[in-house]
Amino acid sequence: MAAIRSHKDLEVYKLAFNASMTLFELTKSFPREEKYGLINQVRRSSRSVCANMAEAFSKRRYPAAFVSKLVDSEGEAAETQVWLDFAKSCNYLNKEDYLNLSEIYDCIIRKIVTMSLQPEKWKP
Repeated sequence: MAAIRSHKDLEVYKLAFNASMTLFELTKSFPREEKYGLINQVRRSSRSVCANMAEAFSKRRYPAAFVSKLVDSEGEAAETQVWLDFAKSCNYLNKEDYLNLSEIYDCIIRKIVTMSLQPEKWKP
């Protein structure tokens, strides 16, 4: 296992970043009237997962702050899942894309929770 020197080295960060970019591409085909609604919301929450992971990593020497930012990241991942539900229900996402992204966000949440339960492991 390579040394983790930056939030960009975290497997969960990479997973979340790639999922966010996939969502960015998929939302390009959503109806134009969703630009300031669903498109904006799902893009924002998916990107926020990554941003909060970066903040958490930078605060890892302070366990409470580290866990707090991880909880924020987990919340953003859960919010993204809600927007995915809406996108599927509105028929903007096909079943395969929906199931794939749902599984990825389940995995992201599990990884974040695991990190938050072991803050001492991440202390520099």
